[in-house]
This record gives sequence, structure tokens and C-alpha cells, in this order.
Amino acid sequence: MNARILVPLAALAVTGLAIAVTALRPGANLSAEFERRLAELSPGPEGPPLTEAGIAHLPDPVRRYLRRSRALGQAPVTMVHVTFEATLYREPGGPGMSGLAHQIDVLDPPRRLYFMTTRMNGLPVAVLHDYTPEEAGMQVRAARLFDVVNLRGRDFARIETVTFLNDLAVFAPSALAGSGFEWAAIDDRSARVAYTVGPHTVTATLYFDEGGDLVDFASDDRADISAGEPQRMRWTTPLSDHREIAGRRVPGRGEAIWHRQDGPFTYGTFTIRDVTFNQAQGQASR
Repeated sequence: MNARILVPLAALAVTGLAIAVTALRPGANLSAEFERRLAELSPGPEGPPLTEAGIAHLPDPVRRYLRRSRALGQAPVTMVHVTFEATLYREPGGPGMSGLAHQIDVLDPPRRLYFMTTRMNGLPVAVLHDYTPEEAGMQVRAARLFDVVNLRGRDFARIETVTFLNDLAVFAPSALAGSGFEWAAIDDRSARVAYTVGPHTVTATLYFDEGGDLVDFASDDRADISAGEPQRMRWTTPLSDHREIAGRRVPGRGEAIWHRQDGPFTYGTFTIRDVTFNQAQGQASR
């Protein structure tokens, strides 16, 4: 889920505004840039409804999940836009930074946009992620002036590929029956997947409850960047409060957790406000 992309704000908070400034772009507006890129996105052509025959090759718990999520009998998701309230934490027990976030995933060709606004030390802060398998970028801009974080490149795209896989598993599970996914059964409530897109292959384990809902996602292929240099560690996104939105079942709440040597750190919590599927994008309401 999308709060995992919010690590840059934690990095900004830890590093300090004055030290972290990397670029000065007077008058630049990440909100307007997000709206411009969002308007360029559109869902792909609608395919035939997903059927039992189309999921027969999947492990048992994944098949139950696709039924539970209402993916069967509907056209596969080609684009999903999630709006949620997110709260980020600099350190365990510390104060949170809250704001509205947008997460948009397009399946073909793979593309992910993420945008959040919040405040830190009294300043407005905007975060923009733009992912393709070949290259991903992230900007964190304070007061519409300073890029306190500005990352881009192929290595960052690999990190973000894990996030993209998480998005698909949580909000576009019909994709899990398609090409690029190699599954291995573990037991009645979990399965392991290797996902290949572009030059990257990443892995994760999906965990389900007895009703068939996805309740956690774990991967060792993501990296915490809050300390400057990427540090690979286990990353999980527990999910809860499942509900039906627009005819599909999705979680209402989630967390993002780094499993550090000194113990797990929940750096993000989020509550879903709205989800739209397979709709052309206009201006995002903020």
C-alpha cells in the first residue's frame, strides 16, 4: 500500500531542512506537476472478465483471495486511483506528520504516480513519486521552493518495483493471474510470488486470513532510504478493516513497517478515503 512510499519525509525529518537542500527552483509547484502527469494517464482497453479457468494455475489461498476481492466475473483492473489519509513517523513514539495522498497505478505500460502534501516544522511539504520499471524518481519539496530530496534512476526503480507489486496485490489483484508472476505455494494461508517487470525481478510473501482477505505482504527486496544509503531490510504492510468500494473488496486501513535490527518500526499508517477503478483521470481533488 502506498504509505510505504512516504519514507522520503522521514528522511527529510531526520536529516534536517537546512542540510538536506539539494536544489532551488523558485515558483515550481509539485501539485501542478502531479496534476499534469495525472491527466496524461488513462486505463488500458477493457479485457474479458476474469474466470475460474483464468485462476486455476494459482495456489489455493491466492484463488480464494481473488474470489473474496470480487475480482472474478469483472473486467481486470487496468488502472486504480486510491486516495487516503496518511500519517508518517520520524521515530517510534514520535509525533506524526499527516496529509492527504494519491496513489495511481497503470498496469500496461506499468506506471505509478504517488503524491502527498503535509506540513513539517511549519512549512508545507509535497512529495511526488513517478515510477516506470526502467526509471523511477522521487522529489520532496518544501514551501514550493526547495527540493530537499531529489532521487532518480534505475536502482531506485528496483526499490519502487516492490511498492508497485504491493499496490497490485492490494488494489488490483486481478493482475496476479497474469504474466510476469511466478507463484509457489507455502500453506493454506500464504503464498510466495516472484514478479518480473522490465529489468527487475522482486519477491514477496502474501498472507491471508481464513476468510480469504489479504492481511499482510512481506518482502526482503525493498530498501529503507531514510539513513541516506539504501539499507535492505524486511518490509511489511499489514492490512485491516476490509470493505467493498465500487464493487470490489479492498482494505480500509494499512500500516508500513520496517523490521530493523532493534525491532519493528511502523513509520506509516493510512486510512482509505476512496478508490476508483479503470477511470480516466481528471484533476485530483485535494
